[in-house]
This record gives sequence, C-alpha cells and structure tokens, in this order.
Amino acid sequence: MTIQLDLLRNIRTAHLSILFVTLWMVGTPSKVSADGFRNPFHDAAAMGQGNAFAAQADNASAIFYNPAGMTQLPGIQFAGGAQFVSVNTRFTSPTGATVQNDKPFPIGLPPPGQLFLTANLKDLGISALGDLSAGLGVQNLYGFAAKYPANGPFATSVTFAQLPLIALKPTLAYKLTESFSIGLGADILTFASFLGEGQAERRFQAPPGSGFPAGTGLELNGKGTTAGLNASFLYTPWRTAEGQPRLSFAGIWRSQAVLPLNGEFRANSTLVANASTAIRLPEVWTGGVAFWPIRNPERAWKLEVDVDYVRWQSIRSADVQLSNGATLPSPQQWKNAITVNIGTEYKWLGLTDTQAWDVALRTGYMRSHTPVSDLNFDPAFADNDAHVVSAGVGFSCHTGGKFFGLISCANVEKGFLAKSSMGMDLSYQAFLFNTRNVTNNPNPSVNGTYRTTNHAGGVTFRIGL
Repeated sequence: MTIQLDLLRNIRTAHLSILFVTLWMVGTPSKVSADGFRNPFHDAAAMGQGNAFAAQADNASAIFYNPAGMTQLPGIQFAGGAQFVSVNTRFTSPTGATVQNDKPFPIGLPPPGQLFLTANLKDLGISALGDLSAGLGVQNLYGFAAKYPANGPFATSVTFAQLPLIALKPTLAYKLTESFSIGLGADILTFASFLGEGQAERRFQAPPGSGFPAGTGLELNGKGTTAGLNASFLYTPWRTAEGQPRLSFAGIWRSQAVLPLNGEFRANSTLVANASTAIRLPEVWTGGVAFWPIRNPERAWKLEVDVDYVRWQSIRSADVQLSNGATLPSPQQWKNAITVNIGTEYKWLGLTDTQAWDVALRTGYMRSHTPVSDLNFDPAFADNDAHVVSAGVGFSCHTGGKFFGLISCANVEKGFLAKSSMGMDLSYQAFLFNTRNVTNNPNPSVNGTYRTTNHAGGVTFRIGL
C-alpha cells in the first residue's frame, strides 16, 4: 500500500508520530509521576521520604539514587521491590464528552519492579583494588503505559501506548577518603521480550480523509538499545564519634542518551511500511544535602532536600522515517524542568529485649513541573505540574531477630554468604496533578480538560550478607 502525501499531512495533524516519546514503566500500564515520562521512584525507603535520598543513599538502591553511596554499604547487599500504582485520568472535551483511562484492575499488573545488588570488595577479601564497591541494578528509568476506549473522543490520537524499556546499571564506586566517595556507572536501555510485546507500541484509529477508512486500527511500533553514563559524588564533612554521617552533600549527573527505534507501521495488523526514528533521553543533574539533627546509638533523625534539573529541551524532533521514503514529521518543543524533593526519616535503633530491630518512620513532599506544552501534549501521558505527598515505614532486624517471626535475620555461624540482616520498607504516595486545560493542540480532539490523581504503594525487601 502506498502512503500518499495527503495521508502524511493527516497523520501529522492527528499527532500520531509522538509514539516515540511515549515510554513505559516496566511491567505496568500505569504512569506514576509528572516531569515528562521520567520515572524517579525506585525504592520504598526513598519514596516514603518524597524521594529525597541522594545525600543519604545508605542502602542498595544507591545504585540509582547516588552510586557513590555504595561505599557506605558493608559486605553484600540485595534489595528487590515493586510499586502498585493506580492511575485515574478523566478527560472532558469542550463539547462535554468525557472519558477515563481503562483500568482492568485497580492497579497496574504486573507491577513495576527493581533489583539492586552491591558488593564491598574489601569486605569480601579483595583488598588489592582498595576501597572499591561494585553494583548492578535492573530497573525502569523512563516510562508509562496508557489505554483508552476505542470509541473515546481522542481515539485518532491514542487508544493504547506502551514501551517495556528496562535499564541495566553496572556501577562502581570508590572511597577516596573517609569523607569523599565517587561513583561511575552505565545506563544500558533496552527491551525485554518477556515484557509486553517487547517493543514500543502505539495504537490509534484513522481519522476521516487519512487514506484509510475512518476508524481503521493503526499501529506504530519499534525497539532498540542505547546506553548512557552517570557520575556522582558523596561528601560527608561531619560525622558522629562512631563515624556515622551528620552532614552530607551529594551530586549526580546522568548523561543524555539517543535511543534508536526501528519497527513497523500497520493498519488492521497488516504491514504498511517499516518505520524508524530516534529520541534523545534527557540529561539529568541532581544535587542534595542531608542533615541529622539527632544521631546516636538509640535514635537517628534525618532531614534532606534534593533538587533535580532535567534537560528536556533536548527533545526537538520525533520524526518517523518510513521505508517507502515518506516522513511522519513531529517537531517537539519541550522545556527543561526542575523537581524539588523534601523528606525526613526518624529511626529508633535497637528495639526489643534483644535489641535486634530498627524501626523508621518517613514522610516527604515533592513538587514536580511538567516540561510538555499544549503543542506536544499527549493523552497517553496526561502530564502536568504535580504535588506529591508521601509516607512510609521501615523495619530492619539483625542478630537475635526473626523476620515475620519465622526466619532468622542473621546466621549464628558466620560464612561467605551468611545473612547479617533483613528488612522491609513500605511507602505510599499521592500524586495530585493540577487540572490541565489543553487548547491549541494540533489534533483538536485532544483539546479539553484533564484531571489526574494517582496513588502508588511501594514495598522493598532487603538482605545483607
């Protein structure tokens, strides 16, 4: 089938080619955050503090929040977690037509998750490399998915969108002095065939005059692999007499990465043409400071403020090249965005008669700004400025404790893989998006009012060896 120029113009008008800036959270049809399609939530302890964790970074999720923090972790540390997300977006058109995102279940299934593993090489008997720590993370750095009814008011823009993009994060950290550590890692972004369709995918319906019968099911898909870098530091100029941090500063840089996507353009499941594009994932700068007003063997109270600066302006085009020589143009006008994270943690140490348990209470607040203008607004991720409030609790047990009253938290006999601790963190977040009125989108069916409120619960399990 030959695609005519008038079809291409209609496709542009329908804003179809923005498939390739609709990225998805691993394993879930749920968007959880503002700030474009970036997903900054990867650990229940951090989430409970409004994601203000870069200058603390004292568990295995330091691989993401601040790799330099891995030098604080003894032995081998493992963490695995998941988020349970409920997305609620309601659209009202200027004519009064309404639609909500489809939810086959109150939360996205399967839920997005992360795995982190760190190792302090000196603690493992490898001292020739000095104070070196190594880590590996598997997570979702960007993304979301969305589904709307096929008879909805903006079906010519989107009925379904997803991208099962995962990140592999091999990471190293080195303690230069007792006060200063640095980290360096890679972000390898790729697709997994066991998640969704193993590719980016956007479905929509042909508008009248597109060259297809109105209502024809159209699909764009693609997949690819790319890599970026990250570098970080952790500076702790003030410690307690026991060597615990009292004041810490953090800095993290994550590079821009260009993600190539190669796939197909289909109509009613029939191949129309091969398709390809590339998108620049943004550069991110993060700074943070943490202060412990109280830190002694019985209690620890931390306050932290982090700021993220995301260079979304690097997204300038999502043009799609077709194998028949045609182009689906999609100029983008994104803007840079700042997110402020404020959080606190209060921890009781050595509770119970055996002094085996630590308990932490957490709360936090995040203010996130959208980088997306009305011109590039996409119902697949109805993004806008948001207030995010969070709360959480954490439990950690050591020698003498039993996890869930059944499993010993630490092995009596010490060995290479003997447990030294176990823990669990829980978090809850409410994402309160400002009401958004879209008025000048190139696809008129997208114009209208969007109201979104999301809820997310998180759980992370930890084991120290």
